[in-house]
Amino acid sequence: MIGFTSAQLDAWLVAFIFPFTRILALIASSPVLGDKQVPVRVKIGLSIFITLIVAPTLNELPHIEAGSPQGLLIMVQQIIIGVAMGFTMKLIFTAIEMAGELAGLQMGLGFASFYDPVNASQSPIISQWLSIVASLAFLALNGHLFMLAGLVESFNTLPIGSMISARGFFGIASWGGVIFAYALQLSLPLLAALLITNLALGILTRAAPQLNLFAVGFPVTLAIGFIVLMLMTPYFAPQLDKLTHDALDTLLKLSNPTR
Repeated sequence: MIGFTSAQLDAWLVAFIFPFTRILALIASSPVLGDKQVPVRVKIGLSIFITLIVAPTLNELPHIEAGSPQGLLIMVQQIIIGVAMGFTMKLIFTAIEMAGELAGLQMGLGFASFYDPVNASQSPIISQWLSIVASLAFLALNGHLFMLAGLVESFNTLPIGSMISARGFFGIASWGGVIFAYALQLSLPLLAALLITNLALGILTRAAPQLNLFAVGFPVTLAIGFIVLMLMTPYFAPQLDKLTHDALDTLLKLSNPTR
């Protein structure tokens, strides 16, 4: 008869529960994989599957019971680390949604908003469209695989039992500030084209006061906006690829600030 001691069971539980907590926290807060359309069972099952693969490759874990105060503290640390990594990747889509909001506002579609099931709120139609395109491009560029690879690497550079340094948290805050610049860069061609269009309409209205600006301006800006948006689409994937790599660099700096 095969028997197990309580110490062996505690060791096996610790070897599974600590990495599982970090992995589940990242998947729950990450883009695409952590969306609300993805069932909770799928997220938990994927986390268990990844944990079963990663756990045997980890270094020696702390000899602490999972239910002890020290074990609960380590689990909280793993949740913070996983959420921080997922939040870092999530900011990519925040920049894209912000770019869509700026573009839609200038095109005159700021009022055209629909329910966004991802964020559980109303969002402009242009923002939703760019978010869908970004999700497809993110999967096509294997961004989800790079994100999981960064997660596995974090177990070596930030072992279980250690915490993100103050420099790492500062990197997250700095990355959040850079996102606004990226959002403006993504929407800048459309904003520039619409600015020129509005200036031309203003000059035209000045030259012909009898022209009804409200009847002419809206369809013109809408048509110009869609044309420029169509021309911008081929250049969208390289920008998303750059955003993804910058986010991955920030993610790796969380666990290795010397990078």
